Amino acid sequence: MAVPKRKWSKRRSRTSRANEKLDRLNLSECPQCHELKLPHVVCKNCGYYKGKEVVTVSEE
Repeated sequence: MAVPKRKWSKRRSRTSRANEKLDRLNLSECPQCHELKLPHVVCKNCGYYKGKEVVTVSEE
């Protein structure tokens, strides 16, 4: 079994951990209803994707 030869220093482990952050969501505007949505995903507001209605959304 592989075992590390030396202990990682506090600086090295904290520097490594500094990159473990969440990225901001990349939102785009829906061409049909102009709401913000995730790219390459069906719009939750109107149900359109690439100019075609994919999901029928009930008005509640």
